[in-house]
Amino acid sequence: MSEREIAQLEHELVLLTRHPSMGAFAGGWDPGSQQLERSAYLLMGRLESAGPQSIGQLAETFRLNASTVNRQTAAMLRAGLVERILDPAGGMARMFRLTPHGRERLDQHRSWSVRGLERVLTDWDPTEISELVRSLSRLNRSIQHRIENSLPDRAGATR
Repeated sequence: MSEREIAQLEHELVLLTRHPSMGAFAGGWDPGSQQLERSAYLLMGRLESAGPQSIGQLAETFRLNASTVNRQTAAMLRAGLVERILDPAGGMARMFRLTPHGRERLDQHRSWSVRGLERVLTDWDPTEISELVRSLSRLNRSIQHRIENSLPDRAGATR
């Protein structure tokens, strides 16, 4: 791939990520509405898929500073989206898990986002959508592989 193609890809990814959520295209977007903030949506999605997580686990997953995750989870706690629980495995760290209210809000936000994507892709051929899904999945796997192989192990050596 040429440097020009990489630059074009980078530009398209920047344009894609500037949209707060594809659900904004679903209609009914109200900036003062109860839509989840992007950080809450990402953290809650992780809690849904991986189960209870500590601040450290969430920070490592998203490659964020623990203080950043602490502020984000504190806001989610105040909103009743997550709750603190003891580590089910008996560890010392407190864990976070979704509350029923948090799960409901996550489902609502995801549904809103999916409706937005449906509107955006209404004139796309199903084959084009499948191709986009395959390409984005491959890109995400490549990114994850790169991250996992660049993280230092506990002894400080890069994997």
